[in-house]
Amino acid sequence: MRRLLLTLLVALGLPAAAQDSERPAVLVADDLFITRNRELVAQGNVEAFQGTTRIRASAIRYNDETGALVIEGPIVLNDGDGTVILADAAELDQGLQNGLLRGARMVLNQQVQMAAVQIDRVEGRYSQLYKTAVTSCKTCNDGELPLWQIRARRVVHDTVAQQLYFDDATFHIRSVPVFYLPRLRLPDPTLDRADGFLAPSIRTTSLLGTGLKLPYFITLGESRDLTLTPYLSSSTRTLEFRYRQAFTNGDIEFNGAYTRDDQLPDETRGYLFGEGSFELERGYKLSFTIEAVSDSSYFTEYGYSDDDRLRSDLTLSRARRDSFVRTSLYNFETLRPGELNSTLPTVVIDGEFERRFFPKAWGGELRFGLEAHSHWRSSDVDTDANNDGEVDGRDISRINGSLKYLRRFTHRSGLVTDAQVGTTFNFFDITQDANLPQNHSDIAPFAAVGLSYPMARREAGGASQVLTPVVQLGWTDGSRLDIPNEESTRVEFDQGNILSLSRFPRPDRRERGTTAAVAVNWSRFDPNGWDTYVAVGQVFRSVSDPAFTDTSGLSGVRSDVLLAGQIKNNAGLSLTARTLVDSDFDISKAELRGGWSFGKTTVEGTYVWLEADLDEDRTEAISEVSLDGSYDINKQWSASADVRYDVQNSTAATAGLGLTYNNECVSVDLSVRRRYTSSTSVEPSTDIGFNIGLRGFSASNGTERYERSCGK
Repeated sequence: MRRLLLTLLVALGLPAAAQDSERPAVLVADDLFITRNRELVAQGNVEAFQGTTRIRASAIRYNDETGALVIEGPIVLNDGDGTVILADAAELDQGLQNGLLRGARMVLNQQVQMAAVQIDRVEGRYSQLYKTAVTSCKTCNDGELPLWQIRARRVVHDTVAQQLYFDDATFHIRSVPVFYLPRLRLPDPTLDRADGFLAPSIRTTSLLGTGLKLPYFITLGESRDLTLTPYLSSSTRTLEFRYRQAFTNGDIEFNGAYTRDDQLPDETRGYLFGEGSFELERGYKLSFTIEAVSDSSYFTEYGYSDDDRLRSDLTLSRARRDSFVRTSLYNFETLRPGELNSTLPTVVIDGEFERRFFPKAWGGELRFGLEAHSHWRSSDVDTDANNDGEVDGRDISRINGSLKYLRRFTHRSGLVTDAQVGTTFNFFDITQDANLPQNHSDIAPFAAVGLSYPMARREAGGASQVLTPVVQLGWTDGSRLDIPNEESTRVEFDQGNILSLSRFPRPDRRERGTTAAVAVNWSRFDPNGWDTYVAVGQVFRSVSDPAFTDTSGLSGVRSDVLLAGQIKNNAGLSLTARTLVDSDFDISKAELRGGWSFGKTTVEGTYVWLEADLDEDRTEAISEVSLDGSYDINKQWSASADVRYDVQNSTAATAGLGLTYNNECVSVDLSVRRRYTSSTSVEPSTDIGFNIGLRGFSASNGTERYERSCGK
């Protein structure tokens, strides 16, 4: 009688006795009364609560002696953890933790639904479903079957382990049974990580035939996991792997594969990629990258990477407002035909330090920089034995430092003056080169003054324009050391270095003498339309620099004219272009990048033109177009295509097509790629990939919703 009264008081919203430690089920209803058999009956908009569990029904009968609840449907039971049960009738205990539900449907995390003749709830942890149909597809009331479903004699849902266990399961596509599984275990949608198989994929290539990839995910604790993927075809036996681990101050990831195949039947093939980063004390960051492969054709045949030069490194760095320090160890490996790792600088040690000071007495900024570098070739030949223009075994170490003072003056007229003065000091140590002495050093003072006059105008419609002419006069003393050019063989002349005193990318080369740079920048910003940016610039020098190649645009006493621009609008169109034009209006370099998103279509493209230049190891001109695009056919279907075309030789390099289908319960991806290029170690090939995955049972589905709609 005490429990009955307590339940009644709580149900009526009245204060209950604090000394009663039990938490009875709370009932709220339009009509509440006690029968002659001492049953509490709630009718009309009934809701019952027990902890986070909530139930709605048309009527509930509570027996004080047994603590049982008899519930009349329609019933909606929500456990507060993402599980919802719909039923026609139910018998549960007072805590709503044990009992029986008839004509029930369970929905997990708004993704997976399970319809059953009967559900038994046990200890609030297990739900046993009998004669069950499970799917994550949207079901409609028109009687149409879902795209797929799993029918089972019994399904057990363990809410603690977050697992679904199937007995006598059959997988159906529409009404057609595809395969039978006597036992099946799947994670429920609330589980982030669980051991088990992931979505398989099929890959067909002209070199390896048709193969199946079946990944298996293994949890190794809360912070580690391993994915093993056997890849089997008529020509290959490959085991792919991915290992991930998270630490309190960083993370690591390794990807790789181990292969035995018919392409090189007597060799073991494979690759290993790894990366990681760690936040250390005092603001330091440690990072590493590992890239290794067994042979030069492995990546092309298996499609794991497009890299033809691999880089492994270990870097320690720290960046602060007024200082930066970095030290790195690199190892390079070339996969390009005709290149030998023994005669290339494969081991590199590189470090830099920079510190800024802001003296109050002088104003401006004082900047000190120091850079150390060393690269090593494995060859011990001190001459050019292979006639490639470089000494085979040459090793170089250097230390370069700079000290400069910078100051900006803004005048009342709007004229801006930027001044800098300083010096650099350089030390080089060259070994294994019979043509050069070992030690070289110099000191090169420099100074520069720049003038700019920004002018702004606002238009009536809200758009604004800014026009900024810039002139800089610079000087660097001394003459160049007689050392080989190994780090500054490729020079880019663009908006970023037009005002630099040296446009070489590395300190083994530095511009000397007097230079003048002239540039004009114009931009227009329209919040309701087009944004436009245009830059024009040219460099003049007192003497020409033979280290600049013809196609760099900087050879001679007068550089080519730099033209660069960008336009974009609110409709999704953007174009960026850059080119170099000489005095005869010939173009040595040109680049055009663009993109356009309109409606359901997205198109992006790039065009590159490079003139032939033997000094840059380019025996013929490069003219290449790359295009890729996608089209959303509807909410579920999308198509994509890409092509890279060699205009100079009138041949395609690569081409690909893709078709993707996504809805709330399945994802299908079909891709076809063709590589036309060939070399001594790589043949042209065609790659066909097919992936299909069931959505709803994976934590990697993300937040995207591709839900289909029901017909009228």
